[in-house]
Parts: sequence; C-alpha cells; structure tokens
Amino acid sequence: MKELDLTQGSVPKVLLHFAVPFLLANVLQALYGGADLFVVGQYDDAASVAAVAIGSQVMQTVTGVILGLTTGTTVLIAIATGAKDYRKTASIIGTSIGLFAAVGAVLTFLMVAFHSRTVQLMHTPPEALSDTEAYLWICSLGIPFIIGYNVVCGILRGLGDSRTPLYFVALACALNIVLDFILVGGCHLRAAGAAIATVASQGVSFATALWYLYRKGFHFEFTRRDIRLDGQLCRRVLLLGAPIALQDLLVNFSFLLITVIVNGMGVVASAALGVVEKLIVFAMLPPMAISSAVAAMTAQNYGAGLRVRMNRCLYAGIGMALVFGVSVCLYSQFLPDTLTGIFTRDSEVVQMASGYLRGYSIDCIMVSFVFCINAYFSGQGNSVFPMVHSVISTFLFRIPLSYGFSLVSSSSLFLMGFAPPLSTLVSLMICIGYMRYKRKKEIIPVYA
Repeated sequence: MKELDLTQGSVPKVLLHFAVPFLLANVLQALYGGADLFVVGQYDDAASVAAVAIGSQVMQTVTGVILGLTTGTTVLIAIATGAKDYRKTASIIGTSIGLFAAVGAVLTFLMVAFHSRTVQLMHTPPEALSDTEAYLWICSLGIPFIIGYNVVCGILRGLGDSRTPLYFVALACALNIVLDFILVGGCHLRAAGAAIATVASQGVSFATALWYLYRKGFHFEFTRRDIRLDGQLCRRVLLLGAPIALQDLLVNFSFLLITVIVNGMGVVASAALGVVEKLIVFAMLPPMAISSAVAAMTAQNYGAGLRVRMNRCLYAGIGMALVFGVSVCLYSQFLPDTLTGIFTRDSEVVQMASGYLRGYSIDCIMVSFVFCINAYFSGQGNSVFPMVHSVISTFLFRIPLSYGFSLVSSSSLFLMGFAPPLSTLVSLMICIGYMRYKRKKEIIPVYA
C-alpha cells in the first residue's frame, strides 16, 4: 500500500498530494450517475431522463448515509495511525467489517422492500413512474457492493493511502460506461439498463478491492481473529459516523423534498432539476475531495498532538477549494448552456436548467469554506457541530426558500437556484461564530 504520513512535510504539498487521488476517484465515481444520465439522455425521452434523475437522487441519499458511517472508521483509523497504535488500528478495521456487514443487510432489505412506495412518495411524474421503479429496485440490490467498496476505501484512506481507491473506482467507471452503451443504447433497456450497468460495475469494483486487500495485507499484524464486533469500538465508530450520516441523510432528504416540489411543476422541470443536480455533483467534487483530505490529515495530526499543523491544514484546504469554486461559478454565469446541454438535447430542459444553474453555482464558493471547516471538526472527533448547523441551514432556510421561490415563479427554476447559496451562507456564519467561541474558550475536542 502506498501510505502517506500526513504528520510530516509541507502542509499544502502533503494535502494536495493526498487530495488529488481523492478528487480523481470522486470524479470517476460521479461518472456512475453522470454516465447513466448522459447515455439515457442520448437515446431516450424526458421521462426516462427524469426516472434516472429521481432514482439516482434516492440512491445518493442512501450512499450519503453509508459514506457518513464509514467516515467514523476512517477518522478513528487515522487518529490511531497518527498515534502509532497499530493494535487498535487492527481492532477498528475488524470491528468495522462486522458492523457494516450488518448495516448492508438492513439497508438492502429496506430499500428493496419499499422501493415502490419510495417512488410514489417522490411524486414522480406519471410518465416516468415505471422507469423509476425499475431503476431504483435494481440499484437497491447493489447496496452491499456500495457499502463494501466504501468500507475498504475508508480503511485505506485512514491509513494514508488515497491512491489505491482511485484504481478501484476507475475500473468500475470504465465498465459502467461500456455497459451503459450496450444495455441502454444497444439493447434499449432504458433506465433499467442503466441500473444494471451501475450494479454490475459496483460488484466488480468491490470484488477487486477485496482481492487487493487479501493479496497485499497491511504493514501491521491483522488476522481473522481481529474480525469481530468489539462493543466499545462499535460505539466509537457510530458516535463519530452517525452524526455525519444523519447530516447527509437530512441534507439529501431536503434534496428529495425539493425534487418533490419541482416534480409538481412537470416533467421538463423535473428533468432540468436532475440535469443541474448532476452538474453540481461534479462541481462539488474538488471541495469535497479537499475537505476529505483535510479530515484525514487533521485526524492523523490530532492523534500525533500537532495542533498548529491541523490549523494550517484547514487554511490550506479552504484556499485550494476556493480556486475551483470561483472558477465554476464564473463559468456558469456566462456559459451555462454549454454545461446543461451535455446531459440532454431537449431545448426546453436546457433552457430551464441553465436558469437554475446560474444561481446554484454560487454555492460552489460558499461550500469551499463550510466543507473544510466541517472536515476540520470531524477529524478531531467532533461530528455533532457540522450536523447541527447543516440541519439548521437546510430545514430552516433552504427548503422554505425553495418552496417560496417556486410559488413566486412556477414556470422557471431561476429563483430557486439562489436557495442553496443563501442557506450555505447561514451555515458559514454559524461556523465562524462557533470557531471564535472555541478560540476564546480554548475548547479542544476529546477523542474518547
């Protein structure tokens, strides 16, 4: 394994070195849903595009929960690694394997059993109902693969290896794109074909990750005896990961509520929303990758007791994220059609999506601050504060603003595009106030 010691060397250089594979892996992973939407948009109608957009939004919510929970594993491993406590590292890995096997079984059962009801609750347009049900049911069967892949990658990143997960997701992405063209373009399976391609590629990626771990192993002792549920470690993983998972769940739930609002405006608006959400997923990848690197680097330095280095990591991360955020925002203001036209040839969808993108893209600047600050706290074992301010901004500002703007202009998504940056601004103000309070009181999160 190509592990990197995040407690040594130039902070910006080490952070960038660790973040780049993170970014590339996230870009490729986003191509899963992006490829589905692109291929379906080239061969099928707006109903099929809406089906993939709605179904992938639901799966993104599930994936967010999984990512949040596995973050608990990543941070605990990084803290133990920074402290050079490899016996505890082995125990955390073994406990995580058993814990997430159980989580995978429960999530898969729930999603498969209630996929039809979920589609109905989304107020899916009648034209897209059958396609959406097929897409969501098939994708739900792949949840064990999603969990398995993210657990393996979470372990590797906690150890300081952000490069190897890139290879796993590159394989899956390439396979997914090939299968999309075969099943959707060649076999005309519509949204169901895109879902089959996604699940198959996820399965191959997970199998490859398991094979890699079996062949390479770790640089410290790890045996089958370590694969057991340690109650204390389970509690620590969940206490750290659950607030992040809950935050992602509630934020993604808010996206679903907004999708429900827009679905009531018709299939064109639904497809336009789906297109912009896909674009925003890609636009958010750089700040997300950088913030993930900030979390891992903060955790290792926290375990090593290097507090000044932790602060430098936060500032470096914000600066790097802003480069991407400002660039995306400026481009979206002047040439939005060149972006929204990637996923659909429908001129009505392109026009409505472009109006939505202009306002939404401002959020790329705002999250450059908030994502890194959240990662800074999570890396120290404080995942509650990021959850609290995210819930406040989402449910007290983003959803009400989106609904209000939809009433003001029911034929356009332009005003709704300003709801995300306005709500993120609220989060940023809370973060700044909390950091000033912490600095004054000298409160340091405790790893227990």
